[in-house]
Amino acid sequence: MTTDTPHAPPRTPPRERIVACAQDLFHRHGIRGVGVEAIAEAAGTNKMTLYRHFDSKDDLVCEYLRRKGRNADELWAALEAQSPGDPAGRLLGYLRMAAGRIESDERGCDLANAAVELTEAGHPGLRVIEDVQVRQRDRLASLCAEAGAAEPGLLADAITLLIEGARVSRRSVGAEGPSARLVNAGEALIAAFGVAPAGPRQAPSGEQVDSRFVIA
Repeated sequence: MTTDTPHAPPRTPPRERIVACAQDLFHRHGIRGVGVEAIAEAAGTNKMTLYRHFDSKDDLVCEYLRRKGRNADELWAALEAQSPGDPAGRLLGYLRMAAGRIESDERGCDLANAAVELTEAGHPGLRVIEDVQVRQRDRLASLCAEAGAAEPGLLADAITLLIEGARVSRRSVGAEGPSARLVNAGEALIAAFGVAPAGPRQAPSGEQVDSRFVIA
């Protein structure tokens, strides 16, 4: 498989080059659509070096997924910085960030895509995905509770399902379909659980969304 991925800077350690190129290729082509040869070539190295750092492709896939999880954790710090002391603002910010991510990248959530691709029972990547997603859901439920939501766990699950549905809709019927109304639908849902906004931050038009973040 040929790729159009630019080689990582040569001064970057080989392991980091390999992971960086794997992240890009897995995101664009899927885990099954990319072989170790293509990753090694894009990283400016060879299969021998790749296998020196990773025992197998599955080992590299797990590292890729763990890093996606760490990037997702950074989301919460970003939300706190945007709306300090305002849990309702952070909750609405989470929703808007998810909408921006869906709008800017139709490939969708890397963790969800990986969960579909990794069909083998007991694949180690599935445990990584589960750990990340459960951690994200629990943090969202805690935020819903901080914001004063009735039944915060149910609201967290409803927001998660709404975002996942918007991702699928974006892929199946395009940007003008139901996914375009994610923010409006989410705000109505949050209000229905008794959360009153306290002046949440509005993202300026055209604001770039950091593609590292995995929402929900």
